[in-house]
Amino acid sequence: MSQFPVTDGELMVGALPLSRLAARVGQTPFYAYDRQLLTRRVAELRAALPPTLKLHYAMKANPMPALVCHMAGLVDGIDVASGGELKVALDAAADPREVSFAGPGKQRAELRQAVAAGILINIESFREITELAAISRETACPARVAVRVNPDFELKSSGMKMGGGAKQFGVDAEQVPELLAEIGRSGLAFEGFHLFAGSQNLKPEAIVEAQSKSFELALRLAQSAPSPIRFLNLGGGFGIPYFPGEQHLDLAPIGANLATIVDRASRELPEAELVIELGRYLVGEAGIYVARVVDRKVSRGHTFLVVDGGLHHHLSASGNFGQVIRKNYPVAIGNKMAPTEHETVSVVGPLCTPLDLLADRMELARAEPGDLVVIFQSGAYGFTASPQAFLGHPACVEVMG
Repeated sequence: MSQFPVTDGELMVGALPLSRLAARVGQTPFYAYDRQLLTRRVAELRAALPPTLKLHYAMKANPMPALVCHMAGLVDGIDVASGGELKVALDAAADPREVSFAGPGKQRAELRQAVAAGILINIESFREITELAAISRETACPARVAVRVNPDFELKSSGMKMGGGAKQFGVDAEQVPELLAEIGRSGLAFEGFHLFAGSQNLKPEAIVEAQSKSFELALRLAQSAPSPIRFLNLGGGFGIPYFPGEQHLDLAPIGANLATIVDRASRELPEAELVIELGRYLVGEAGIYVARVVDRKVSRGHTFLVVDGGLHHHLSASGNFGQVIRKNYPVAIGNKMAPTEHETVSVVGPLCTPLDLLADRMELARAEPGDLVVIFQSGAYGFTASPQAFLGHPACVEVMG
């Protein structure tokens, strides 16, 4: 993983060698996120995209408060998926006018919290209109709303499909005109649309197609809108490489297509601000998970490195967070990055289940108890996406480097 330099055979995180960072943290396992890599990723993305296009961070990818504070200073807005995430975003000094809230099953308390904060709420059902209209009357504060649309297409080749077909997310495109009429009668402050067709996609042609279709759908739906479109979120879906053979996403065709869309929007939706919403792509490659080898054992000719962390901290690396066929994340012995001896081993955690597998038959530097195992591509859907209470083992921690 070339984003993290190596000095004297040891991985560097920020300006610190990994072993010194581990000593500073005071424990293993831990997640570490590199501020410089976060800043660099946003700068690279902005250079490839139209300058007037707004960039939002989808904080469900990683809601660590210190990381969100850092990201809030780099991006144009934050997208949240719960009342808890909303509190983190506001504490991070995100501009409430540039915070949006998406997710099915929003509870009344969360909706009231969002209205009071003055953020944009992405409506995903007819019930939410009724709830928001009542809250607006009670608080004398008209709710700002957009409609999250479940499109009649999907993001092809995406790791997780969020649109097309029957979905719990958003309102089916064919029902949106009826929903817009209800919004118009409710007195809510309608601003626009949110379309999100899928995530974790490494094929630029698929992303280009989905964004183009999303814009065309928004143009059609705008004809039924109760007021001019001022906000259009075209979603995200940008992926990062995890497994052998995968390549980094080529931003050039995506940027060129978005420039065309922005140009068209200036004429066809002249009041609209266009947004893309990214989470994993912004933070995923800037994070590592670090666990310490506590035992080395051989079972019928195969070597296992038993570490003090596992699937309870990093469910996705274990393959239990949506993988159909388990594949290894990139893994290394972080304090032995220039080894003279390699071996084929499996890295397992301390849990009493065969599912607790972090690396299956990988060639790694020969490791002994005390060495540090690093799992790369761990900045997104790690700490908060894992069952940390499972089997009662100690929790891990997160740090910024």
